[in-house]
Amino acid sequence: MITCRDINNLRLDGVELLTGEAGLERMVSWTYIVQTKPYKDHMNPGNFALLVVDSLRYSIEDAYTAMLELNELGISGLAISVEEDKEAIPQQMIEKAKELKLSLFYIRWEGATFVDIAQSIGELILETEVDNKRTGDYLYNLLFGYEVNDKYIEKISAQFGLTFDRPYRVGVIVIDRKYGMNLEQDEHTYVYYTDCLNREVLHMKKKPMYMRFLNKFVLLFEAKENKETEHQIEQILRELDSRTPFAGVIHSTCILGAAYTKPADFGISYQEAKNLIPKKDMLPNPTNKKVLSASSMGIYKYMFNSGNQQEILNYCNEKLKNLEMYDNANGSFLIDTLVNYYMCGFNVGKTAEMMYVHRNSLQYRLKKIEEILEINLDDSMEYLDLVNCILVKRLMFH
Repeated sequence: MITCRDINNLRLDGVELLTGEAGLERMVSWTYIVQTKPYKDHMNPGNFALLVVDSLRYSIEDAYTAMLELNELGISGLAISVEEDKEAIPQQMIEKAKELKLSLFYIRWEGATFVDIAQSIGELILETEVDNKRTGDYLYNLLFGYEVNDKYIEKISAQFGLTFDRPYRVGVIVIDRKYGMNLEQDEHTYVYYTDCLNREVLHMKKKPMYMRFLNKFVLLFEAKENKETEHQIEQILRELDSRTPFAGVIHSTCILGAAYTKPADFGISYQEAKNLIPKKDMLPNPTNKKVLSASSMGIYKYMFNSGNQQEILNYCNEKLKNLEMYDNANGSFLIDTLVNYYMCGFNVGKTAEMMYVHRNSLQYRLKKIEEILEINLDDSMEYLDLVNCILVKRLMFH
């Protein structure tokens, strides 16, 4: 969980930043000495690449081409050494690195060796991981009740600058991912994503306590009326999920528990968030928010503890049975169409795009629903009742 800026701040012997200040915040996962192609078989996203220009391996022109390819593969930065310092790095290469927002370093031939650089970067990465683990241990004890007493609370307050006389809440970040053909590469991409997320959390304005626990990120932060931290988490996850190489591959959501003032109750907030995780994809979320909470469920959250759940289920089954029978018999998706049309604000084009169907096909489905149920979908109360029945079944009985 270090960046190119941290590498630059090491002031390693003979290592100079040529350009790419805009890329100094790129996360560094490890080092990679550029040698044989294809590069993707030997490197991982976030690697800090080290390349030597000499008569045996790479010419300066080869180095330029390699820079472009490696940047596409997601390197964090590139450091080049030229044998005996015979050639200067071309201005074209420097300008291109600047355009790519890629930090480009030059290593003098008599400066630090690749081994020295790799060792220094490795030590820095391990050092930050130890610090992160220490923070995680404190939070784990706080949430699960181990060694928690007034003295322990005072210790945490002093170390992290937290004041436990105001409400705090827990957020659990769940990372969903698609798997491709290369499972090893998928795993490296996932690990790099978690490293980037770790770094973003570290630099939040109101730095929360956090830990990685059971493949999830768990945060504890002060719950303010302006929801400043919640908005920042929303922004971080939205920006991260759109980055190369994460776009279309990784999708994250933060589930929030309620806010509590007593440290002894923070574990309850965690359990509330955890209990919502299986329901997160069923929550009403027409704007695709990244941060969800029990309040996102509206009235549905009260139904989980209702004593008349069987009556609720019977009503929903009766309301939906004709549609469910039709879907089961024909392999159609009328139930999903109803919900998605509602979630998309009754926008035909947007719903059709979301469901990968033609507009005409969607309109046919809506007409079919009206025929089967013998209703008019323009009746807003009737439509809302149907959607409520679908969501209640999914949230309570799925």
